[in-house]
This record gives sequence, structure tokens and C-alpha cells, in this order.
Amino acid sequence: MDVEVAEVVDFLAQHAPFSELTGAERRALAKELSIRYFRRGTVVIESGAPNHSLYIIRSGAVDIAEGGQDLVDRDEPGDSFGSSSLLSRSPSRYRATAVEDTLAYVLPGHRFQQLMRESDPVRDFYTPRQRGRLSQLARELQKSDDSILRLDAGDMIVRAPIAAPPSTSIREAAEIMTRERVSALLINEGDQLVGILTDRDLRSRVVLQGVPNTEPVSSVMTRNPVRVSPEMKAFELLMVMTSKKIHHLPVVRDGRALGLVSAGDLMRLESSNPVVLIGEIGRRNDPEGIAEVARQAPRLAAQLLDQGANADDVSHVLTAIADAITGRLIQLVEIDRGPAPHPWCWVTLGSQARHELGFASDQDHAMVIADEATDLSWYEEAAERVVAGLELAGLKRCPGGAMATNWHLRSREWRRQFAQWVNEPESKAVLHAQIFFDARPVHGDFTLFDELVGGVVSGAQHAQRFLGHLAAMAVRREPPLTFFRGFVLENSGAHKDQFDIKAGGLHAIIESVRVLALAAGVTEPATLTRIEALRAAGRLNDDTAAELSDAFEFISFLRLRHQAELMARNEPANNFIAPDQLSTAERRHLRYAFTAVRQIQQTIQYQWQTHLMN
Repeated sequence: MDVEVAEVVDFLAQHAPFSELTGAERRALAKELSIRYFRRGTVVIESGAPNHSLYIIRSGAVDIAEGGQDLVDRDEPGDSFGSSSLLSRSPSRYRATAVEDTLAYVLPGHRFQQLMRESDPVRDFYTPRQRGRLSQLARELQKSDDSILRLDAGDMIVRAPIAAPPSTSIREAAEIMTRERVSALLINEGDQLVGILTDRDLRSRVVLQGVPNTEPVSSVMTRNPVRVSPEMKAFELLMVMTSKKIHHLPVVRDGRALGLVSAGDLMRLESSNPVVLIGEIGRRNDPEGIAEVARQAPRLAAQLLDQGANADDVSHVLTAIADAITGRLIQLVEIDRGPAPHPWCWVTLGSQARHELGFASDQDHAMVIADEATDLSWYEEAAERVVAGLELAGLKRCPGGAMATNWHLRSREWRRQFAQWVNEPESKAVLHAQIFFDARPVHGDFTLFDELVGGVVSGAQHAQRFLGHLAAMAVRREPPLTFFRGFVLENSGAHKDQFDIKAGGLHAIIESVRVLALAAGVTEPATLTRIEALRAAGRLNDDTAAELSDAFEFISFLRLRHQAELMARNEPANNFIAPDQLSTAERRHLRYAFTAVRQIQQTIQYQWQTHLMN
């Protein structure tokens, strides 16, 4: 290979989608590229004129303007332009103008069309509206190929399933478990899994309850246990165990158990295990002990991120740990003070409710109390103790006061409060209301929450003025993006020359998707789940839903990685990133992500005519 071709191959290897090609494919492509020089001010492609080439910028910069007037983007080294007219086989909608002296590799149109037919990475990258670009880079950033947590469940089965029929006596089942040295016994009816019996079941359901050991195992087993497919990855198993608070998962195909994976099997894979940490939280008997365990959570989550977990996985782990801390603190109150005098429910709000906790999240929660309660002193003391315990465990108090110490209302009072917020949507009411539309029950009587939230969402769905105010708030979260070289940066203070990736990035998506979900009657709080529900309901097309999901995951990943790096240096986690912390590809793809945010905001702005809102 000659020196010039080698240099081109090296350049292509650094930039998507060509970095996804094989070495042989890049070498063949490099030989077909010519290089052209464009002096500053040169129009490379004229709007309305035919275009027959794809241009890949080697150095310099090119402005892309729709109709020759409205600036759309500024492309930098590694970016390419000209694909839209090649794909549409029509005159270019855009004028491409060199704004610096520019060198560009030029690929003939027919060769580009061939790549689109033959190469999945190229086809995914150049489909309309950048679909697939963000998820492609996110896959490159995650070191998933090296993580043993990406093993399949089927690969983790080390022995044939130990099983017994439902008619087996409890004594016989215990003897089998002792003889086979297993902590769980699968219960099969024929070749179909119908239940599971664990050591914990024997202690809690047999010994403590005084059940005779001659009774059939079917009387104490867990029926229809949570099960997983042999293709499920080890990290996904970890997430199921963490969220369900279980330690054994039958691996099943077509109803037949192939084996069992335990929390111990996962522990042997990785020293960092949220299932074990959550179990340890449940064994601590005071807030100080809980806090001691909780301090391990950020390090554990950072390790999982480094091992190839995506942002959604890591946020789910942090959320599950926060849920466990909350639940144990409430249990300690109940042990000390006795159970609450009337039914009640602890409700988590905001990012914890959405399963989207980061490393710097604070507390957001409330209480729903049964209407018959008259004396609220038990609930007030419980709220104070839980808030103090969460703070000790590292979750800061909400600066806006959205905590159960302030928000502990009876069901009828909550309904009145929401009616007031929805029917009189002044700015403070909208600020309060939006966080309460991201809510999830954590402890207590969940029916209180379910009955409340169903009516609240139904009322909001038809309150167009209130939705309009939510929409106006969502579109004010402008992405920190300019047309000229990147990002809107802080010009003074502690975060000078940095931008806030949360406010105009994550929150802009969260708030935009929230208002669309409320308008559609979607009650699920998680942002990615809301996007999928909106797509399934026809409220978002496939491309827009994919773009938003990819943008949310990509921005979340950059934020969590940044926070993990700060904590590794013993610095407090924050949401401010300097552009030079990011690679060229990351900056480029973050611009794509912020563009996707702007597009959904424009849709919301048009739908609710937010420019007319006071």
C-alpha cells in the first residue's frame, strides 16, 4: 500500500461510518477517493443544482444552508455532505459553502450508491435524519465486547436442572436440595416449569409458619417464577434480580427449564454486584449502617459503566439501590414505631421515578395517605426520618422542597391539589405539577397511588391550557448548540467554557416527551418507555422515536461518564462538560443529538402554539 492510500485509510478508520468497515473495504474505498481543495467562500454544491459526489472533509469547514439561505449545520473534519441529494437522486436542497480553506475527499455517486446497497454501517449512517448514528457511536463508546457480563444465560448454566414434581413432600424436597447441594429446587409438571422452592422459602414459609414437612411442596413453592431465556445477557440477568429482589432465575425455553442461574453465579463473574449490595442494605438495622453500604453504590455503578453497561442499565442500578435504601429506612421506622395507623404509600418522584438516577441526583418524593387518617404525626415523623436517612446515604435534599416532609397529603387532598394545578396553571403550579407527573410507588399500599394517578393523568390529558404551559416550559429548555463550531458555553463562574448537558439536553427530552405522553394518556414515567408508547400509539413516527431514544441514551451516557470521571478524582459530580473533554466524533454526534431535541421541540411548539402562551 502506498503512503498516500495508507494515510487515507487511517483517516477513514477514525470516522463513522467508515470506521465500521473492514480494513480491506477501507483500502478499496481509499483508492477510489480523489482529493479536492476549496478556497474559503467557494460554493461546493449549489442549492437547486445536481450533485454527483459525496464529500468527506479532511480539513477546514463547510456551512450547509437549506435553500441557500437558512443555515442548517457546519461540517468539520470527518463530517460528510452531499448524501441527501445522492439518496433522493434529485437536485440538492442545500448550498454547501467552504467557510475555511478546505480539503475534501470526493467519492463518486455511483460508488456511494453501491456502498449503500452492500454495507449495513453505511446504510444505517446515511438513512434520513441521521437515524442510527447516535446508537452506532454509543456502541463504539461502550466496551461491551470485553465485559464478561455480556455472557449469555445459557452459557452460565453449569449443571443439569435439579427438579422435582409438585407432589414431592417438603421433607423430600429439602433432602434433594441438601444432597445436590443447591439453594433452589425447580418444580416441574411433566417437562414444564411450574414453580421454584428456595432456601428462603423453607425458612419463611415452612419453619416460621410451622407447616408440616409432610405437605406437598406445591403448597409453599413460588408459583410461576420469574424466568429468563438462554439468550439473555448476564447484565440483563443482574438487572432482573436487582429490580425483582430475587436471587435465582430459571433459564427456560418453550416452558422447559434448562437450568438455573443464581446471584452467586453472577458474583463469581464480577466483584461488583448490585444484587449483593441491595441484600446488604436490607440487613442493616440503622441509618448509619445503610449509609455505609450506600457509599459503595457510585463506585459500583462506575465500574459497570466501564465494563460496557449502557446509560439506561446504570441508571436502573442506581435507582434500584435508591429504592432499596428508601424501603429499608421505612421498614426501620415501622419496626421502631409500629405500622402506620392507616393505609399509605411512599411515592418517589422525578428521576428516581423514571429509573433515570445519575450520580448527582437529589431526593424527590411524596406520601399518599388514606382519607380516613386524622392524626398525621406518624407519617410526619416517618418522612423526617426517611429524608434524614437518605441524606446520610448520599442523596441530597431537594432544594425546591419536593419531599415527603412537605408533601404528605390524603388522597382527597392530592386530588384537589392536582385539580388546582391543572385548572390554574400559573408558573409555580406548572413547576410543581410536572415533577408529580413522573411518579412511582415504592412502599406501602400501591392501590392508593394507582387510583390517584389514573384520575390525575386522565384529567391532565384533556386540559389543553395546562398542557400548553407544560409545552411552553419544554421548548424553553434550549439545547446549548450554535451553528458556529459547536456549543453555547458558560462565559463566567465555576463552569466557564463548559455547557450544561442536563438542562438543554436530557431535561429538554424528558419534558418534551412528558407533555406528549400526558396528551396521549400514557401513565408510565420512564422516558424511553414513554417514547416507545408514543411510537406504538402513532404519536411519533419510527424515525423520530428512534432518534429521540438514541439521543437520550447518548446524552445520558456522556453525562454519566463525565460524572464517574469527576468522582474518580474525588470531585463532586456535576452536569457541566467542556467541549475539549469530548472527541471529535463525540462532539459531532452530540450536535446530532441536540438537533433531534430541537426538532421535537419545534413539533411541540407548533402543536401547542407556545409562542402565544403568556
